[in-house]
Amino acid sequence: MFIIITCFVVIMIIAITIDIGEIVLKLFAPLLEYIAPLMPGKTFSKFFFEMEIGQQALLASIFVTLVSGILGVFLLMRNLALIGDGLAHVSFGGVALAIVFSSTAPLYYALVLSIISAIIIYELQVREILSGDASIGIFLTGMLAFGLVSLRIWGGGIQNDIEGYLFGNLLLVDKESFNLICTISLISILFLAFSYKILLISSIDPLAATVQGIPVRASGLAFSIITAATVVSMVQVMGALLVTALLVTPAATSQLVSSSFRSSFIWSQAFGFLSVFLGLYYSAELETGSGSMIALVAAIIFGSVATLQFVIKPLILPSQNSS
Repeated sequence: MFIIITCFVVIMIIAITIDIGEIVLKLFAPLLEYIAPLMPGKTFSKFFFEMEIGQQALLASIFVTLVSGILGVFLLMRNLALIGDGLAHVSFGGVALAIVFSSTAPLYYALVLSIISAIIIYELQVREILSGDASIGIFLTGMLAFGLVSLRIWGGGIQNDIEGYLFGNLLLVDKESFNLICTISLISILFLAFSYKILLISSIDPLAATVQGIPVRASGLAFSIITAATVVSMVQVMGALLVTALLVTPAATSQLVSSSFRSSFIWSQAFGFLSVFLGLYYSAELETGSGSMIALVAAIIFGSVATLQFVIKPLILPSQNSS
């Protein structure tokens, strides 16, 4: 456990020092400006494709969507759909703590608390002290309450920037936050790419994986840490109360139409990016919160696909349905 945590911390420090966010922005900003005239809407195209703060927000949304599309499939396989919601509430406790201490980097507080909580939840589940749902529920309610009480007593109450962390506010994505989001996303993508087979086998049959000599516990712990870090990276885009919408809903929608495990990743990415693109477009044009609009679009897509698959399709093709 110590080795895994140490490696993650070292990689994070090195990546943050390099300033990956600045590199990503320099690479993609010219492309965004080039395609800006092709984008619909006045506010949407101008803010997200021409202004630097909007470009950071758009790229941050793309990165977290890319990671969550892969992560969500594994979470559903492991029956951990609520882990994202639980860790998001933990991250809010970290943000509240940062506000109390007048810190200018609340996401780092959220990252530390979320990783610690993810490790404890995983160990409680592995050692069969508590079920996954029970431990998640305790941390979810406990850390949310801790954040609210701390803000009420020492932090001056719920302010506008705090509401941004609860419901999502892309204006909170400054250069430092953008760099952290890019760093977490790239580390997560690399981890999921290199440990794909291990995670797949251990998710389907942990006992068989253990017999084959696969480090199930170590991989599960690393997966928990990556999940916690990814959830923190999503907080400013979706908000602590709506992270599950992007982490789980596209993956759940993909299960309605995918015929294989590999295709579920493709469909999950497709539904995730569609939800984010339409959500950001309507939030910009209608002046609503980004997180709530993305969550609403994701839910509408799920409902539409479910209706198509289980209501309309059987009516059109009754013979295939009966056979």
